[in-house]
Amino acid sequence: VRAQGDTYQVVADVSQFEPPDIVVTTSNCYVAIQAEKVAEDGTVCDTFTHKCQLPEDTDPLSVSCTLTETGTLVITVRRR
Repeated sequence: VRAQGDTYQVVADVSQFEPPDIVVTTSNCYVAIQAEKVAEDGTVCDTFTHKCQLPEDTDPLSVSCTLTETGTLVITVRRR
C-alpha cells in the first residue's frame, strides 16, 4: 500500500489473467485480490491471491479498481 496525495494505492500485476477471472473484495479494512485461470478441461492452471490491510484513515466506501491495458490492477482508496 502506498500513499499518493489524498489516496492510497495497491498495485498488482495480473496480466496473465482475463478481466472476468479477477475478483477484488474488501472487508474489515482489508482488500483481497483473487484471480484464477481455468483450462479448457476445467482444471485450474494458474492462480493469484493477494491480501493487504488498508491504513485506518481510509474511507472503505471509496474503493475503486482500474485494470490497465498492460494488465496492471490499480486499487485506489481515499484517505479521510
